[in-house]
Amino acid sequence: MTAPKNGTFLQNVERMVAKTVQYLDLPPGWAEEIQAPDTTIKVQFPVEMDDGSWKTFTGWRCTHSEHRLPAKGGIRYASIVNEDEVEALAALMTYKCALVNVPYGGSKGGLRLNPREHSEGELERITRRFAQALINKGFIGPSDNVPAPDMGTGEREMAWIVDTYQMLRPEDINYLGCVTGKPVDMGGVRGRTEATGRGVMYVIREFFRNRDDVARTGLTGDLAGKKIVVQGLGNVGYHAAKFLAEDDARIIVVIEWDGAIINEDGIDIEALREWINVHGGVKGFPGGTYHEEGTRFLTYPCDILIPAALEGQITLANAADIQAKLVVEAANGPITYEADRVLLERGIMVIPDFFANAGGVTVSYFEWIKNLSHIRFGRMQRRLDEFRAKAIVDAIEAATGKEIESKLKHRIMQGSDELSMVRSGLDDTMREAYQEIKQTFHENAGIEDFRTAALVVSMKKIANTHKRIGL
Repeated sequence: MTAPKNGTFLQNVERMVAKTVQYLDLPPGWAEEIQAPDTTIKVQFPVEMDDGSWKTFTGWRCTHSEHRLPAKGGIRYASIVNEDEVEALAALMTYKCALVNVPYGGSKGGLRLNPREHSEGELERITRRFAQALINKGFIGPSDNVPAPDMGTGEREMAWIVDTYQMLRPEDINYLGCVTGKPVDMGGVRGRTEATGRGVMYVIREFFRNRDDVARTGLTGDLAGKKIVVQGLGNVGYHAAKFLAEDDARIIVVIEWDGAIINEDGIDIEALREWINVHGGVKGFPGGTYHEEGTRFLTYPCDILIPAALEGQITLANAADIQAKLVVEAANGPITYEADRVLLERGIMVIPDFFANAGGVTVSYFEWIKNLSHIRFGRMQRRLDEFRAKAIVDAIEAATGKEIESKLKHRIMQGSDELSMVRSGLDDTMREAYQEIKQTFHENAGIEDFRTAALVVSMKKIANTHKRIGL
């Protein structure tokens, strides 16, 4: 089969790595070893449908790297899933985890189906059967391979997988750690659902704190008032748009599968999300102007473009027409390798996917730690924090003879709960990674873009691990 003109997803990732190797001092053969996936399995299994018929499903799971364990990566349900895509996504997970200092190898899974074509009962039977196949082959477990939600899956599917794992491995007291992205009442962590989108917002915030980077793009000022185009209002795109709007940015275009909504004054993201939940798409939404050809609005004039849908959306066909000054890859692989070169030549800054959307795996890491420690965050310190803060407030009031305003007092005395700790940890992680990328970018004269700099940071960490453990 002939590869598409823009290259397959996996080919684009491989070319990105090949471009980076020249900036690394690796022993012969190490680059190839780091790049190659360790294991990919294909499973096929029959499931009974609601009407009594049987249907066979095909799925994959790739463990790209076991330089650190467990391997980590989501499971997606989509009609376009294939082995190439799964291996590409698994590779990005390896680089992503290393970049943000999450001690995992990379993995990814996918099941070829359209969730909209199945009832909840069918999806449960399919998910449990898929999970059983992966568990029996050693591709799900808290110490080996830990899935999470991805496109087409969510808390519900993770709950089914946990339950299936517990039934098959009842002796494993850490069974809750076999997946992340679970409901909170099944061992999940508060803030996980929003994590990837909130991480995108934290990255953009950090970008605007670095005035020299802002100046390179031709932008000025801070995030307030910036015009943003978002492609995809799924979990990631919705939360990114919601939090950016709360920071006074203007979401002027939202692109969905059935078209685009444009409103130069700013789109009400909550209202649009509710409309999509009821009507299935953006068509007819009263809060903006509808256009049927949604993807052409990737080239709409804006300050920031956030592709948060599928891979391969910005290609040689439209890269020359992109008008954003900053592109933040909330989706995996939305820009092809050749298109990335065009954007670079045009001076458009790109914040790469395996950094921009690393918020999900970061908070998944927090959830996994919670599951293995068997205690929620803040349980042993929240009231202690409040007690100490109250003592400080009492001392200030006694010394000044004045009472602190009640709202300010409440903020000072509020102890750290799980959600605030998760958000703090996520913010710190994304800011630290940004600074590592920036330092590498400025210290290496030949590096022209943040994508290459980020990959240099990741591959150096992976190579150091390989060296220490003798791989």
